Order: sequence, then C-alpha cells, then structure tokens
Amino acid sequence: MPRHDSIPAEHALALTPIAITRSCFKDKFGVPRQPGLTRYARADLVIQSPYNREDAFRGLETASHLWLIFQFHEAVRAEWRPVVRPPRLGGNQKMGVFASRSPFRPNSLGLSVVRNEGLLRKEGQLVLQVSDHDLIDGTPILDVKPYLPFADSIPSAALGWAEAPPTERLEVVFLAEAEQQLAGLSPEEYPDLKLLIADVVSYDPRPSFRRGRDEERVYGAHLYDLNVRFRFVNVDSRKRVEVLTVC
Repeated sequence: MPRHDSIPAEHALALTPIAITRSCFKDKFGVPRQPGLTRYARADLVIQSPYNREDAFRGLETASHLWLIFQFHEAVRAEWRPVVRPPRLGGNQKMGVFASRSPFRPNSLGLSVVRNEGLLRKEGQLVLQVSDHDLIDGTPILDVKPYLPFADSIPSAALGWAEAPPTERLEVVFLAEAEQQLAGLSPEEYPDLKLLIADVVSYDPRPSFRRGRDEERVYGAHLYDLNVRFRFVNVDSRKRVEVLTVC
C-alpha cells in the first residue's frame, strides 16, 4: 500500500530553488572551470522562503565544505546533445555528455564542492556565505549538503583524461593604471580582489580556439560590479597576461 504522505513522482521532479546566488562572477567568461581553482571567489547564497529558517541549517556550521546542487541557468537548451567538447581536451575531442562536466546537460544540473563561510542575516535576509566556488551570479541553488571527508574523498579514484588539476598558469602583471584603480577600491567591498583577478586570468579563460590567436586583443571579465580588462602578450618568447584596467 502506498504511504499517505507520498507524492507522485512527476510532482517530486518539480524543483524549487532554495537559494539564489549573489556571486563575484557576473557572467560566464572568466568563471573557473571547476570549483577550488581560485581561493578568493566569494558568493552569498540568499535563502528563499519558506527555507529561510535558521533551524533548517542547524549543525551546518561544523562542516568546512559543502556540496551544492544547482542549475546551469544560462546553459538551458530546448534540446540536448549526446557529445560535447571538453575544454580540458583543447576543445578538439568529443566526449559523451555523461562522461564530462559540461554545463550543457539534459537537466542542466550542476554539482560543486565549496568552502562554507557561515550563515548570517544580511539586510533582513538569511544568507549562506561560500568561497572557492564556480557559480555565476543568479545561479539557482537546488540543494545544500555537507561534504563528508570519509565518504566523499576517494584517493584511488581516476578519470583517464583529467587525472590532475591544471598546473600551467601564466604570469600576471598589473599595469600602473590597474594598480592605481585597485588602490582606490574598498577591501571590505572587494575582498582579495587583486588575488582573485590574478587567479582568474592566469588560467587563461579564453575558449580553446582563441588561444594562440588575437594576442593583442583586449578581453574583459566582470567581477563584482567591475570590468577587468586584460590582454595576452609575448615577452622574451614567454606568454603573460597584462591587466590593463579595473573599473
């Protein structure tokens, strides 16, 4: 006999966001391709009604890291494709969508581990603060779970085409105008901004097909409410990133 408090499966699949993300990353360009690639990315998860009750998060303060289940809200498509081109493979090789971490998925769901920075009230709203994330501003959060080190970390786990984190990073140089602009910004409003910029641009956020081309082109990434403009140059046969302005 079915339980009286059960609900039909089709209704259970109607997901309601428990939080909306206020992120330092305002658009997709420049967002780390995985969480944890920059220690300085911060976000507020604004808890939505009726989930905005402190008792729903009781005990979460003991968790150093959290799992977030979210929607790739800027990657929702009417149709899905069975194969994708992962940036880790240079954008030239095809992999099955279920063998990848591509945002272009049948249900547009994402999964990230982030650092828990604590729960607080901010301007009357309940906010869960996180860092080391890869979330775009406005990302709907569908669930929050504590990361369990004894269960969620598997040292012997393997993935043949992405065994290790990316280690190649470009040298980053802040030009005089950018340094001056950074000096005039509030560290409370823009925490660790220079370090965040350095992390974002050092991994070369350009699409794979752009790398090695248009070296004098000026790029822009939106962090917080600022536009960070930078370019890739070759100096003494070595490639580096020059941050031009932060305004």
